[in-house]
Amino acid sequence: MIPRYTRPEMAAIWEPETRFKIWFEIEAHAADALAELGVIPKEAAKTIWAKGRDAKFDVARIDEIERETRHDVIAFLTHLAEIVGPEARFVHQGMTSSDVLDTCLNVQLVRAADILIADIDKVLAALKKRAFEHKMTPTIGRSHGIHAEPVTFGLKLAFAFAEFSRARDRLVLARKEVATCAISGAVGTFAQIDPRVEAHVADAMGLVPEPISTQVIPRDRHAMYFATLGVIASSVERLATEIRHLQRTEVLEAEEFFSEGQKGSSSMPHKRNPVLSENLTGLSRMVRAYVTPALENVVLWHERDISHSSAERMIGPDATVTLDFALNRLAGLIDKLLVYPANMQKNLDRLSGLVHSQRLLLALTQKGASREDAYKLVQRNAMPVWRGEGDFQALLKQDSEVKKFLTDAEIEEQFDLGYHLRHVDTIFRRVFGQA
Repeated sequence: MIPRYTRPEMAAIWEPETRFKIWFEIEAHAADALAELGVIPKEAAKTIWAKGRDAKFDVARIDEIERETRHDVIAFLTHLAEIVGPEARFVHQGMTSSDVLDTCLNVQLVRAADILIADIDKVLAALKKRAFEHKMTPTIGRSHGIHAEPVTFGLKLAFAFAEFSRARDRLVLARKEVATCAISGAVGTFAQIDPRVEAHVADAMGLVPEPISTQVIPRDRHAMYFATLGVIASSVERLATEIRHLQRTEVLEAEEFFSEGQKGSSSMPHKRNPVLSENLTGLSRMVRAYVTPALENVVLWHERDISHSSAERMIGPDATVTLDFALNRLAGLIDKLLVYPANMQKNLDRLSGLVHSQRLLLALTQKGASREDAYKLVQRNAMPVWRGEGDFQALLKQDSEVKKFLTDAEIEEQFDLGYHLRHVDTIFRRVFGQA
């Protein structure tokens, strides 16, 4: 976790103190269930809770023990025994390390997902607010980076809103899929521990029992979780890239907020660069980079190996922390985005009406011209305008072959900007449920 791109709430989930607290809770809840089943004394379970509930686990001490034992869970259990005393012999009865490690990891991923879902809600709120603000602000739509037909800036934002709505739905599903618990013992057969212990721990930790585990919870669940984060990161980058393009000097239809005292360049005082969007592009690449190891972690030898462990120690915190930061930065960027309708209109007019070429094409076909002939007539009048050699509407009115099909009034009718925007309300109702 890089402090520059880390927010405290998400970082806290991955702190060693949090991890050891969760480990303790798993062990203590298991002890409660074992006590109810008569496997360990009920007083022992009470003592474990009484002495461990508010204990401050000494990370340095656990690390010291691990340097000798070379085993993180044993190091923790040894330190826990120092806190609990003799009753600690009843801790971890019939359990294996993965019961603690995997259940803890899933608790952390669920908590991280809850924060990320809240982050997406912030992005959605900002997008909806700005989309309705600019619902009917006309701008040019582009395909291949080239002027196509008119849209509105609100539609651009509505597109992003729909995309992040899908992202939220996927994350909710990924959260559900990873919210499982395994307390099934070595190789997952429950030979040394009753399945009812697993059910109790799962309920206490806000999870559901894993239907079948080997010695580990199946990593296809985690692969889907991190893949979902990768897709969300791609949506972040798509929107950030759009903003970067809109801020280019030659376009300047929208711009990142530039605060008082902000500097854009160490050498050129005039610069106002899209640094937040560029930063989001880079952060998105990092989140996606964590997807590949998550996919490769699905493959383990037999009932278990630990080839996944080292990767998960990194990708768990880093992917969630990075995406958390990126989503919050994106929400703020959209909320403060500077929008320039006058420049949008200027760019709309840049090609002297060429953006209405399809309407002319269709009008000619409806008046009897073949599609091939209509296309040629429109294109031959469009190309001079493309080269800066005239006005599209004027050239059409001067074309005798066009005039065989369309009157001047009918030609003028095809240049109505409002025609392109007449279904904006319909699209907004589809996206937002209101117009």
